[in-house]
Amino acid sequence: MDYLQITKSAHLGGAISVSGAKNSALPILAATLLSSNEVHISNLPDVADVKTLARLLEHLGVNITWHDNNTLSACSKHIVHTRAIYDIVRKMRASILVLGPLLARFGYCEVSLPGGCAIGARPVDLHIKAMQNLGASIRIEGGYIIAEAKGGLKGADIFFDKITVTGSENVIMAAALAHGTTRIINAAKEPEVVQLCEILSKSGIKIEGIGSNELVIEGSGGELLNFAPIEVIPDRIEAGTYLCAGAITNSSITLHKVQNAHIMAITDKLEEIGFNFDKSSDSITLLPAKTLKPFEIVTTEYPGFPTDMQAQFMALATQCEGVSVIEERLFENRFMHVSELQRLGADISLKGNHATIKGVTPLHGADVMSSDLRASSALIVAALVSEGVTNIHRIYHLDRGYEQIEHKLQHLGVHIMRLKS
Repeated sequence: MDYLQITKSAHLGGAISVSGAKNSALPILAATLLSSNEVHISNLPDVADVKTLARLLEHLGVNITWHDNNTLSACSKHIVHTRAIYDIVRKMRASILVLGPLLARFGYCEVSLPGGCAIGARPVDLHIKAMQNLGASIRIEGGYIIAEAKGGLKGADIFFDKITVTGSENVIMAAALAHGTTRIINAAKEPEVVQLCEILSKSGIKIEGIGSNELVIEGSGGELLNFAPIEVIPDRIEAGTYLCAGAITNSSITLHKVQNAHIMAITDKLEEIGFNFDKSSDSITLLPAKTLKPFEIVTTEYPGFPTDMQAQFMALATQCEGVSVIEERLFENRFMHVSELQRLGADISLKGNHATIKGVTPLHGADVMSSDLRASSALIVAALVSEGVTNIHRIYHLDRGYEQIEHKLQHLGVHIMRLKS
């Protein structure tokens, strides 16, 4: 099994490009089930989750042609069946995204209950309730969601009592082919949701309120869509992770292929800590800070501070002056990386959903284990300033969401190798 070995890398420098956003690529791939034409998608990140969803689509009958590691064409004209099997779906929760488009297009589907990172309850009940509101009958049987909508889905008012990104995306795709108008209230506003809406809008679906928490979608009445070529937006979490790597070493690094508007919550917090930036239309350069000030974070939905960045900032907090506090409001088990950071010497105390981190703490290399995707990157960030050598195990989590992370870090000057145990 692969693991990463990192030797303390006190100073970084150079420039790298940010890959396409995994969390945008996945709903885009699922949306190809709504298309009447072959869809060309570029800037896909070369990560395990994208390959998994592509395999699921192929299993359903989608003809996928890979042009290179980051570009494919998908043709959904000849779907052979509508059962998303457990063996593939269990590998990641985002597989639930095929529920909406399959149900909207065929009026029937069977989707295995999903798997993925063990970071707490992310129930599919919001997806199921929304599909029922659109007129589907649903039952859970043998570990599968079995959904049926004779005569097609019908537009309705959907109210999410909790903001859900994949839930919003599922309903958006379902509503695109539904009969009549769907109004989604308390919709997610993440850039990945916005890109999905923009793609559907360009395909002829009338969508009002893109980028807001209330969407109004005029369905096509079952008519399939014609998609223009799609380029996946840059990954804001990958960008934030590399900025944290530069920040913890107080180094100047440059990131290309960035949408700065998407990472404002991250850069605003880094400015609060003491860093400055040089920004252009699609790049950003982190400038070293005179001192690293302590900070407080409360994770929340976009445009607030992303839960996918709190682990990396927790690692950064170990090198800031004073005491920093992080409150995790979205997932109850997303502090599983704390015990591994403590193995490196971090002084972190937990009370409920609050983590208190004492700064200017010397860290020392050790063997540590990844518990989920973002915990993996936090351990990398901490390892950069840990004396000696750190070995990070179970990095298959990391490979689900970061493209060639060791090569990019090497380009920035990190002493990192991928080895086999």
